[in-house]
Amino acid sequence: MNQAQRVDFFTALRAHMPEPTTELNYQSPFELLIAVILSAQATDVGVNKATDKLYPVANTPETILALGVDGLKHYIKTIGLFNSKAENVIKTCRLLIETHQSEVPDDRDALEALPGVGRKTANVILNTIFKHPVIAVDTHLFRLSNRTGLAKGKTVRAVEDRLMKVVPSEFKQDAHHWLILHGRYTCTARKPHCSKCVVSHLCDEHKRQQKKAAA
Repeated sequence: MNQAQRVDFFTALRAHMPEPTTELNYQSPFELLIAVILSAQATDVGVNKATDKLYPVANTPETILALGVDGLKHYIKTIGLFNSKAENVIKTCRLLIETHQSEVPDDRDALEALPGVGRKTANVILNTIFKHPVIAVDTHLFRLSNRTGLAKGKTVRAVEDRLMKVVPSEFKQDAHHWLILHGRYTCTARKPHCSKCVVSHLCDEHKRQQKKAAA
């Protein structure tokens, strides 16, 4: 996919989704941080069900820390890896209180120093809360970028680096959300919905399938 095609690609996604955003429920930067930590190897729907019960009871570093690990587990036990996630969330709450005045830091290194926060989670927070033009690559983005030819790479970091180079500047702020939503609902893993895809005419894999069918 060349740069002109990438412009067409994101122009089509923007027309289809004018105001893309995360599907995680949150009312503050801290709530989003905790939700993203909990979302690792879990669905947004599952995380929302848990946080919809947790946040009315505890939604600050102090109140979640006061729950303790066992108290927090009560609310997130329906989420995969809830034992380790509870440990990480409690440690993160303590670190936020002790080091950042209970505020979510607007800094990659500080974010990645929090337990349970890796590069992808940091990118989500930097992009969604602090409006940095960064792209968080998850399984959906990795698959979609390689399948369509938007930005190919053998590793998540390679795809992220490539996306940061080739996504036109005007689209970078929303690229993460456009791509994750398109990958989640249209360019799905096993049976992509090519017939209703607004960018299928630009997709390498779709072109290959059409050529194969015509042969």
